[in-house]
Amino acid sequence: MPQYVTLVRYTQQGMSTIKESPARLYAAKKSAEAVGGKVLAWYLTMGQYDAVLISEFPTDETCATFTLSAGQLGNISTETMKAFPEPEYRKIIEAIS
Repeated sequence: MPQYVTLVRYTQQGMSTIKESPARLYAAKKSAEAVGGKVLAWYLTMGQYDAVLISEFPTDETCATFTLSAGQLGNISTETMKAFPEPEYRKIIEAIS
């Protein structure tokens, strides 16, 4: 299943209700599972982004729907990248002529 790396920033609203963040993460995990995806890892980070989410979804469209729905709640903004695991990376490199 395709994997994704999502860089997360808390909005002002998200920061003002930060104590609710663990419950929101739990709800996000359930939301991902409801559409056939899975949150593989969540990291609180320091620096430009507040958190990193590693996930998998059946399609790019499903991932986009999930992240847009999460952002619509107003607590976070996201930047998502499709990730290619090492075996897929090797196939891509081998295909270069």
